[in-house]
Amino acid sequence: MEKKDLEQLQNRGVSEEQVANQVAQLKRGTAFVKLMRPATIGDGILRMTPEQVQEMNQAFDEDRQYYQFTKFVPASGAASRMFKDLFTFIENGESTKFTEVFFAHIHSFAFFKDLDGACLKLYGNDIDAMIAEGRQVEIVKALLLEEGLGYGKLPKALLKFHHYEGFDRLALEEHLVEAARYATNLDGTASLHFTVSPEHEQPFKETVSKLQARYEKQYGVTYHISYSCQKPSTDTVAIDNEGNLFREKDGKLLFRPGGHGALIENLNDLAGEIVFIKNIDNIVPETRVETTVTYKKVLAGLLLRLQQQTFEYLEQLDGGDVAEEELAGIMAFAKEQLMIDIPDFVASYDRYEKTDFLYNCLNRPMRVCGMVKNEGEPGGGPFWVKNLDDEVSLQIIESSQIDHGKAEQEAIFKASTHFNPVDLVCGCWNYKGEAFNLKDYVDPNTGFVSNKSKDGRELRALELPGLWNGAMADWITLFVEVPIETFNPVKTVNDLLKPMHN
Repeated sequence: MEKKDLEQLQNRGVSEEQVANQVAQLKRGTAFVKLMRPATIGDGILRMTPEQVQEMNQAFDEDRQYYQFTKFVPASGAASRMFKDLFTFIENGESTKFTEVFFAHIHSFAFFKDLDGACLKLYGNDIDAMIAEGRQVEIVKALLLEEGLGYGKLPKALLKFHHYEGFDRLALEEHLVEAARYATNLDGTASLHFTVSPEHEQPFKETVSKLQARYEKQYGVTYHISYSCQKPSTDTVAIDNEGNLFREKDGKLLFRPGGHGALIENLNDLAGEIVFIKNIDNIVPETRVETTVTYKKVLAGLLLRLQQQTFEYLEQLDGGDVAEEELAGIMAFAKEQLMIDIPDFVASYDRYEKTDFLYNCLNRPMRVCGMVKNEGEPGGGPFWVKNLDDEVSLQIIESSQIDHGKAEQEAIFKASTHFNPVDLVCGCWNYKGEAFNLKDYVDPNTGFVSNKSKDGRELRALELPGLWNGAMADWITLFVEVPIETFNPVKTVNDLLKPMHN
């Protein structure tokens, strides 16, 4: 590398070793995972009875006073993909089924009143008059472009999602409401952490400063809201068709965002004890939030109970002198309650080897993940997976991680019964009350390589292991079935017309 390259790396907090490893991975290509079988009810996914749901809710309510909770919301990036069809409509003016639905129900959107005002200001006519005149493209421009509401560049968090009698709420506001319901600490503090893009951090802070006091008064909490941006050190290099580092026109190395897997750094820096993770767009109106709150408490209650028993066993193992009978009980707990695959050869270990093995098995971050029945949504799901070290574990796997050219792997993938809605509760401290270094539990081999282009030149790009995929590959992982009502993502603007958002 040239001197200017080394200076560029230093300014970004990137080491030469990191770059060398990324280049090697780019040249190797995507290392597909090896699916063993889908996780199903009774084999990796727990389905709770109504009595168990009530029990876990009660467990959470009883034990929450002893823990510190944080709600972690990935909220980076603009909402431009949410309006992809409308941007296309601006370009070609051709009506599609999507735009027909959008305009047929335009009065139902929470942002309708604001948009109507923007049209009056920009064009001197209201929306209904403009539709009658066939001026739909101008209406969309008023919604998306900066001279109007500027929704095309705003983050999803700052868009009006839901309409109530007499007022509307941003996606951000619904997360404030949720946090007050289940992520409140003993001192009355509701902690939220949003990962944001640098250009959106100031609008976030300005919006929160206007809203915070009102919601604190309404819900009797004190919000502690923090923000972080994806670190430049988590951006990745790219290579050209000859395998050389891809450079910008000015000769500098090209760095690209590493995907949501980069946020493991943000989560690690947060050092929260119990962390709820939920995407910014998976939110419902407060009038429909009870099922979500119930199952958030169920997931957390299960985590707390399992973690308590795990910590007791770890303290016992840490003492060193554990009888064979006690080791057998701990082994059964690890296998039956924590879903940890115990290789057959462990049976041949002596008492001290078993103690060491079990200590390492249990002394890891823990996560309980909600899973919904698969109803055709694109994305990841729960599987039993074998890694490069021949270790079998429960993992959330994306379609891009699978070699669909292998009939056996494709058959396992298609046999999956459940879908990942990104509904996680994470235990990030160890039994000594210390924060784990979460970066130690990432499987770097699960990064994804894709073909892209820049300035008309082809390149190979690297996406880091996903936050809830390879970035948490070595966590203790539990899957619990949750109702489909808890999964209501807004991927396109028309998703806001679905019954759960009204």
